[in-house]
Amino acid sequence: MYDLIILGGGPAGSAAAIYGARKHLKTALITSEFGGQSMVSEVIYNWIGTPEISGMELVSSLKKHVLYYKGEHLDLIEGERIISITKNDNIFTIKSETGKEFTSKTILVATGSGRRKLEAINADKYEHKGITYCASCDGPLYGDQDVLVIGGGNAAFETAAQLLAYCKSVTLIHRSEKFRADEITIKKLLENPKFKAIKNAEILKVDGDQFVNSLTYKDKITGEEHTLESNGIFVEIGQTPNIEFVKDIVSIDENNKVIVDPTTQATSNEGIWAAGDCTNCKYHQNNIAVGDAVKAVEDIYIWIQKNK
Repeated sequence: MYDLIILGGGPAGSAAAIYGARKHLKTALITSEFGGQSMVSEVIYNWIGTPEISGMELVSSLKKHVLYYKGEHLDLIEGERIISITKNDNIFTIKSETGKEFTSKTILVATGSGRRKLEAINADKYEHKGITYCASCDGPLYGDQDVLVIGGGNAAFETAAQLLAYCKSVTLIHRSEKFRADEITIKKLLENPKFKAIKNAEILKVDGDQFVNSLTYKDKITGEEHTLESNGIFVEIGQTPNIEFVKDIVSIDENNKVIVDPTTQATSNEGIWAAGDCTNCKYHQNNIAVGDAVKAVEDIYIWIQKNK
C-alpha cells in the first residue's frame, strides 16, 4: 500500500517523485518509459538554470535525481503501462497491461500527451530535422530565417508570435477558412508585416536533403499546388492526452484533458490529482509541468495528514 502513486515519468512525474520521497510519503513512480516528450528534443534552451541542454541529457538528469531518492520512501517501476484505475473504500487499485496491481491512498496523473503529427509525405523522415513540435525548445535555432507554422488555433498563433521576435518572417498555414484562435490574437499578428497567413491549405509533402527545405500544399479552393521554401516547420495542430485509463473516473474537457483545480491540481475525484500536459492548464512546458507537480504533492501531503 502506497501513500502516493505517480503515473508518468516525464518532468512532472520526476518532480513529484522527488517531493513525495522528501516528505517521507511511501511513493511509487510508475511509467512505461522514462523521459516524456523532452527525450526527442535536440536542444532545449528554456530549462531554467541551464542555458542549453539536449533532451536526452535532461532526461538523464531527471532520472538521476529520482534515483537519488530511490529506497525506503520511493519505488521506481518502469516498463508498466497502466490500463485501469478503480476505487473502493477510498483506496485506489491500479492495474497494468502485464496484470500487475498496485494500491494507493492517492494518485497523481502525470502521463503527459503526444503531439498530433503532421500527415504529409516525408513528414516522418524530417521530424526533428526541420520539422519540430516545440517552438520554445527549437525556435532560437531559426533566428533570421523564414519559417512556417502549421495550425490555426491559439497554440499556432502563440508559436508564430514567439517566432516573430527573432525570425525573418513567419507564414502560418491553416487547413480551413476560419481560424480557431482568439480574434484579438489573430488581428495583432495579421498587422505584423513579417507575418503571413494562408488558409484552406492541404499540406501534401515536405522535401529536403539531410534537413527539410520546402513544403508543398494544395489550395482547397482553386486546386493549385504551391511550394514554399523553408528550413523550419513548426507544427501546432493539437495534442492527444495520454489519459485513456482515467477518463471514466475524472472529469475531462472538450479537448480530452483532465480538468484540475489550478490552485491545487486536484481532479473531480477526491484522492486523484493531475499535472502537466495531460491537464487543462493553459500552457504546456516542462517548467510549468514541474511546478504544477510540486504544487500537487504539497496538497497531497496536507490531504494525507488530514485523513490519517
